[in-house]
Amino acid sequence: MPIGSITRGTTGTNRLRRVDRWIAQLPAFRRATDPLVVDLGYGASATTTLELHQRLGRVLPKVEVVGLEIDPARVKLAAISARPGVRFTLGGFEVPLPGGRSATVIRALNVLRQYRESEVFAAWHHMVSRLEPGGVLVEGTCNEVGSVASWVDVAADGPRTLTVSLRLADLERPSIVAERLPKVLIHRNVPGERVHEFLLDLDRHWQLNASLSAYGPSQRWIATAKGLVEAGWPVQAGRSRWKLGELTVDWAAVAPQGFTW
Repeated sequence: MPIGSITRGTTGTNRLRRVDRWIAQLPAFRRATDPLVVDLGYGASATTTLELHQRLGRVLPKVEVVGLEIDPARVKLAAISARPGVRFTLGGFEVPLPGGRSATVIRALNVLRQYRESEVFAAWHHMVSRLEPGGVLVEGTCNEVGSVASWVDVAADGPRTLTVSLRLADLERPSIVAERLPKVLIHRNVPGERVHEFLLDLDRHWQLNASLSAYGPSQRWIATAKGLVEAGWPVQAGRSRWKLGELTVDWAAVAPQGFTW
C-alpha cells in the first residue's frame, strides 16, 4: 500500500518554476547519464509533472519524469497526459519505480506542508532511501502563484541546505517566506531558533540596502546576500543565483534546535 495520505491536491500552471529552475542546475542532475526524476504528490492535474519534464529536458533531453500520486483517481486522470519521457503511477513516500530503479532527484513540493511536523523525518527517510547514490530529495513549499518559495535539499547523509526563492519586483520584506517554510521549519520561526535569527538578519540587510532599489531589486538582493556572508552566514552560490531572487544557506545554520538525522 502507498505510504502517506491524500492531500488537497492544489496545483497550478507555472507554480513550481522556481524550484524547477534550481533542480535543473543541480550537479546530481546534470552529471546523471540516465536521469530519473520523480514529481511526488503532483496533485489534481498533470501540470507540474509535464512542466518539470519540459524544463529539465532543455538541459538533459534524455530525462525521464515519473509523477506519483496516492489518489488513484488523480493517477487515472493524469495518465491521459502521459507522453514519451513522462509517466504517472500510484505511489507515496515509498516511491515505487519501474524495474526497481532509484531516482536521481525526488521533488516533493507542497506535500508535507499538510502533514504534522512529527511525520516529516520518517517521510524524508522513506524518500531518501529511494535515491540513487548521490541523488537528492528537494522538499518544500510555495505560495499559490509560486512567487514565494523555499525548500530543503536532502541527501543520504541528511539535509544539506535551505533555499529561499522570492519574486523581488514587489518584495517588501524577505521574511514573507516564513509563511512558506518547509514543514520542518515553519513552526520554528520563534526566538531561540536559528531560522528565526536568519530571517531577522535577512530582513535587516534587505532594509540596509534599500537605497539600491534605484538600480533594480536584483542589485538590492545581491547586496543583501553579500551582507549576510559578511555577517558570517554560510550562504552558497553567488551572483548568478542571487540575481534570480534565490539564496541558499547551509542547513546547519538554520536547523531546528536538537535536530538529528
